[in-house]
Amino acid sequence: MPKPPPFLAHPFDDDRLHEECGVFGVSGLSEAANFVALGLHALQHRGQEAAGIVSHDPAAGFNSVRRFGYVRDIFTKPDLMETLPGPIAIGHVRYSTAGSKGATAIRDVQPFFGEFSMGGSAIAHNGNLTNAAALRRELIERGSIFQSSSDTECIIHLMARSIQSTITERMKDALRRVEGAFSIVAMTRTKLIGVRDALGVRPLVIGRLGEGWVLSSETCALDIIGAEFLREVEPGEMVVIEGGALASSRPFERRPPRFCVFEHVYFSRPDSVHGGRSVYETRRRIGMELAREAPVEADLVCPVPDSGTPAAVGFAQESGIPFAMGIIRNQYMGRTFIEPTEHIRNMGVRLKLNVNRALVRGRRVVLVDDSVVRGTTSRKIKEMILEAGAAEVHFRIASPPTAWPCFYGVDTPERSKLLAATMTEDEMRDWIGVASLRFISLDGLYRALGTPEGRDPAAPAWCDACFSGDYPVPPPPDPSRPA
Repeated sequence: MPKPPPFLAHPFDDDRLHEECGVFGVSGLSEAANFVALGLHALQHRGQEAAGIVSHDPAAGFNSVRRFGYVRDIFTKPDLMETLPGPIAIGHVRYSTAGSKGATAIRDVQPFFGEFSMGGSAIAHNGNLTNAAALRRELIERGSIFQSSSDTECIIHLMARSIQSTITERMKDALRRVEGAFSIVAMTRTKLIGVRDALGVRPLVIGRLGEGWVLSSETCALDIIGAEFLREVEPGEMVVIEGGALASSRPFERRPPRFCVFEHVYFSRPDSVHGGRSVYETRRRIGMELAREAPVEADLVCPVPDSGTPAAVGFAQESGIPFAMGIIRNQYMGRTFIEPTEHIRNMGVRLKLNVNRALVRGRRVVLVDDSVVRGTTSRKIKEMILEAGAAEVHFRIASPPTAWPCFYGVDTPERSKLLAATMTEDEMRDWIGVASLRFISLDGLYRALGTPEGRDPAAPAWCDACFSGDYPVPPPPDPSRPA
């Protein structure tokens, strides 16, 4: 059996990929910031580190609140919400991938605000700019003074240096200079702006609520405020909402879209819709395809909650093996639990998950999860299932092996810290210590997804770089390698 690499020595590291953030904006509604707070609550899964809202009121001007913590702990205080008046507001939830982390980095919490000669503008960004380091060096050499370590601030400085006469034209100017992935919600005193990069890697949708307009990372956040989903902001499109009307333009050269396939696998909430596809239904179909590719003799199919549940439902339906909740998740386990001793740290997974012992005892159990990153959590869950008396544990993973880091807005470990980059599937099976381990193939994943409407079946339809290493935008240079 292969020995675990040094990075796997501690089995309780955070063993999930994390989306960088979610964005939400509202225009044309009284007390817009209250709607934004609700929208951010629905997008909390996209970032739990910090949240911020900027609003504008004709009498009070621009106002901003940015804090660390959950939306529910920040934007539920009436006296605080009273500081965010006005009919237009944007917001952001953050899990940092670019910029510094921790309580000293409040300067990195979005939305960012800039005052230009033609008025103020705030911006919130989901994604990652792969040329941010080069742009930052260039801008600093030309006299820019940065206030944060976030790549998003590069956009503000590029806008400040543009010679265009309006904020929207300056934003187009700036975004033509950046590379990577971006879905942006921005605002001026009177305009709500949404824009996606030419590949459309990260999501952004448009909704209506009465006479108001809404922009959101996901459709599930439209539902929470009762807004009607209209359509997605198309890849490479900029929409500008002002005076109750929406205008569309195409600032970038058209390219074949490459939407992030992991949004369907894990990041997005299952009650969202992307590209006309229900995320829940897509995950269920992935589970069905996985059952066809990797059958197993077993007594129960159990999801690793909560992200593995739709795929486990599909696996059970296709295989005929009964579905059961063999693992129960503690819904009140937050990210900020204090872990004062090594003994408590070693209980980390048990604080979040508990095995339904009466159900699994003596049974051959198939555990279905969305992905394996470092493998540490998978190994611990296997131990818990066996300790509860299961006869066998089999893992089925509803995505291909994650073997490459993401540079487009996902917090991914270095490649050397990804289990699938250092071990074969059989070696991973032996190291995790399960009776069998199988991942869905990339072809199987695409069979479950289907071909996007109007696309050439032979053309790449998704960004799958984390599985294939095929990066649609060149990744930033590795500073550890000689030039």
